[in-house]
Amino acid sequence: MSAALAFDLTAIEPEEGAPAPDRLISGNPQFRTWNLEEAAGGLYAGVWESTPGKWRIVYDEWEYFHILEGYSIVAEEGGETFHLRPGDRLVLRPGFRGTWEVIETTRKDYVIRV
Repeated sequence: MSAALAFDLTAIEPEEGAPAPDRLISGNPQFRTWNLEEAAGGLYAGVWESTPGKWRIVYDEWEYFHILEGYSIVAEEGGETFHLRPGDRLVLRPGFRGTWEVIETTRKDYVIRV
């Protein structure tokens, strides 16, 4: 068995979702998530996509992501605002609170550690 994995998103059925109603601020964002890897110890990797909208976010885990397409704004409560476009990368740490606003449908790849 190889220690490397390659993925074809067209061969994987995405999970569909949306922000919890109590976190929604505006719009009607719809999510699609392609879960590509789940490893012991709470490590997850995949691709996530959202249509426009804005919602509150609270992180209990570490997440590294890389924007593949679109434009989003992530704003930390009382802190920085990040304008994210293709090629941008960000790490959100446990305890991060703020908002995620998708201006143009956004797709990212991610790695999460719980």
